[in-house]
Amino acid sequence: MSVSRSARSKNRVAKHLLQLKPSGIRRFFELVNSMDGVISLGIGEPDFVTPWTIRESGIFSIEHGHTSYTSNAGIPALRKAICEYVSSDYGVDYDYNVECLVTVGVSEALDIAIRAITNPGDEIIYTSPCFVSYPAEIIMANGTPVPLVTDVSDGFALNPDKLRKLITPRTRALLLNFPCNPTGAVMTREQLMEVAAIAKKHDLIVITDEIYSELTYDGVHVSIASLPGMRERTIFLHGFSKAFAMTGWRVGYACAPIDIISTMAKLHQYSIMCAATVAQEAALEALKNGRYAVDEMRNSYRERRDILVAGFNSMGMDCIIPHGAFYAFPSIARFGMDSETFATELLRREKVAVVPGSAFGGGGEGFVRCCYATAMDELQEALVRIKRFLTSL
Repeated sequence: MSVSRSARSKNRVAKHLLQLKPSGIRRFFELVNSMDGVISLGIGEPDFVTPWTIRESGIFSIEHGHTSYTSNAGIPALRKAICEYVSSDYGVDYDYNVECLVTVGVSEALDIAIRAITNPGDEIIYTSPCFVSYPAEIIMANGTPVPLVTDVSDGFALNPDKLRKLITPRTRALLLNFPCNPTGAVMTREQLMEVAAIAKKHDLIVITDEIYSELTYDGVHVSIASLPGMRERTIFLHGFSKAFAMTGWRVGYACAPIDIISTMAKLHQYSIMCAATVAQEAALEALKNGRYAVDEMRNSYRERRDILVAGFNSMGMDCIIPHGAFYAFPSIARFGMDSETFATELLRREKVAVVPGSAFGGGGEGFVRCCYATAMDELQEALVRIKRFLTSL
């Protein structure tokens, strides 16, 4: 019996990858890129240029011929600076020789962290709405993604009672992202203490993605890795993209106990080799002399946040104050459209791009994500256009 061409083609793809869906963000922005005059509150990227001292360090690296491979784990001086930074700012001590790995953005760090700990069928709980890659990364590692849907009534923080109900004998790990993309939610020390107690009781590994931690506006950011008994069961992920406006440089890192980092390093070695030398040297400069810029950017984002959130609430788009990251997550539930329809119609009629909340998982439906890392005049014009759009409904 002959097999059809389509059947043969389907069989060539790994079965566990057939459930992967294209990124809802990228699919939407293919439409955005086909239009002129659009104000984008969409892509989560700083509108600041990388600070000049960091750029100059990259130029110096190239001009002086620093174009060879580095150690697989990353330039030792950078790893040492990273561990000093994590110790001083997050209260967790790591040995830079064996407990730190430099990666190609925090995206690679997340990918190899999940692959390093996941056995086929292991369940990994993650908060939803979340960054689009989280469930996909779990699937790619042959794990089972288990969403914990956060609620606006909890400020989109993780509810410990929901966590307890989701844990089964197959639960391997918990994936956290606070401050959160897309909600801007944060968690207090007290809230994290309760989560930590659950993790210890059920012997869970915790992966914490803290890429937005420097962009905490109210209160002090606390890493779950710093809490008693959590360092040995936590994989701390971070990078330079958001706080230092270095998205295109692609430098991230992971800090974790030796057994986990050594396994991640093997995955990194076989798939990547090392992060780009020029980017690593620029990242070292960021930690040494670029931190002044973080405060300036954070203060600017806070001002924009306050204007955008106030504007949304004044026009009936109920929006809690995001205490971190650079996203607002207003509700559009009262306007009689799902989030994709709302975003599509707003783009078509007023040329303002927001991301449908559904792109971030089921917990995001009824909301849209609006990035306020956008020039102030564009934010104000976007509010005018959005209000006009809502008035026309």
